[in-house]
Amino acid sequence: MGYRRSDVTYDVVSVWEGAFFKLDDHLRRFRAFMRHFRLEPRESDDDLRGVLHELVRRAGQREAFMAMDCPRLGTGRICGAHPANAHVWLMPREMIRRGAHVIVVTTPRIPEVCVNPLTKNVHWADMTQALLDPDGNVTEGLGFNVFAVTDGVVATPDHGVLDGITRLAVIQICETLGVRCETRTVPLAELRNADEVFISSTAGGVMGVTRLDERILGNGRPGPVTERLHDAYWRFRRERWCSELIDYAGAEAPQ
Repeated sequence: MGYRRSDVTYDVVSVWEGAFFKLDDHLRRFRAFMRHFRLEPRESDDDLRGVLHELVRRAGQREAFMAMDCPRLGTGRICGAHPANAHVWLMPREMIRRGAHVIVVTTPRIPEVCVNPLTKNVHWADMTQALLDPDGNVTEGLGFNVFAVTDGVVATPDHGVLDGITRLAVIQICETLGVRCETRTVPLAELRNADEVFISSTAGGVMGVTRLDERILGNGRPGPVTERLHDAYWRFRRERWCSELIDYAGAEAPQ
């Protein structure tokens, strides 16, 4: 998944006449790269050193170019498209019920004039490292759109984000329920001071945020507006709102 989503870091060390060159420095730099991306492999630097030596020894190479890659390996919840997966969830369902914890990374994202966020792409390293645009306004997260609720009014960024289909559904549900929803610039300060924060994704619907950095929201539970929109989203799904039924007649049973 790290390679498919460009969420990976690496370093390269050379072997010449049967000897690594400046391996300590390469390992130190590689570890710094991993920390930057918040990657925490279980292997120590000594473990990595041992693996590199063993690979070169087994290959019998006296001159070599050795690449060390560290992708963000996970359980495949976000993009696990294996046919055996009945549904993919952005996070465990228990976490959806109690609310997610979100870290605001203040490093700015790549500007939208360089990488167009309106088109899906696999450059997710950008989103794992940042949530804000160069002006310090909220954009989107790793596979989800962001909403802030203040005094009962819902707000979601209008630029620098993918036009999420679930985001669109939330906007439409707000209109149906009579909840005011604004699509506009959302400064970081507004997100930090919001009464409620929630995110939306195909992989989970409406999901409350109960911790934003060190701040606990709603006494650690999703807020009332978030809960109302969450319940309405799944109720509408059960009622076949915007749905296209599948004809399963004659389908073979899964192996």
